Amino acid sequence: MRIKEVIQESISLKTQLLEDKVLLEEIQKVKAVMVKAFMEGKKVLWCGNGGSAADSQHLAAELSGRFYYDRPPLKSEALHVNTSYLTAVANDYSFDVIYSRMVKAMGEKGDVLVGISTSGNSNNILLALNQAKENGMITIGFTGEGGGKMKEVSDYLLAIPSKDTPRIQECHIMIGHILCELVEAEIFPR
Repeated sequence: MRIKEVIQESISLKTQLLEDKVLLEEIQKVKAVMVKAFMEGKKVLWCGNGGSAADSQHLAAELSGRFYYDRPPLKSEALHVNTSYLTAVANDYSFDVIYSRMVKAMGEKGDVLVGISTSGNSNNILLALNQAKENGMITIGFTGEGGGKMKEVSDYLLAIPSKDTPRIQECHIMIGHILCELVEAEIFPR
């Protein structure tokens, strides 16, 4: 039965992550980077395409709104939420620069940019990460097996050891939720 197969594939990949000491340490480092940025009054920006855009918006909302409990908001936003900007820049310039132009305008030294791309090769995400580096920002890549070109422009890389896009995205949202929980608990201990 395909339903059970899909559930088992998801469980198997997550079990693999559970045993991946390098990836678990990288998640811990990303949490520390985000906490430091927020504690210094900086922001965490997110970008992705398709489902990864949805994940970007979802995770930014968990930080700027709340996760487990009421607390002050954190400066976090997904870069695609202004559709007037997005459509104008894509039309007037190119879809490739929709995120890099926004990073150039909004990104400041010490801010964090999280780029999400299951292949690691989405040109608009790569350009945004490069622009973030020019701005003195910290870059984090959420990607799939091998990391693609993102491994070269990400200070921290969370590469899921899979080429299966839906399974990678499931792991991205899980890791994103883990980060939101840990960041919230460290900055606003109960």
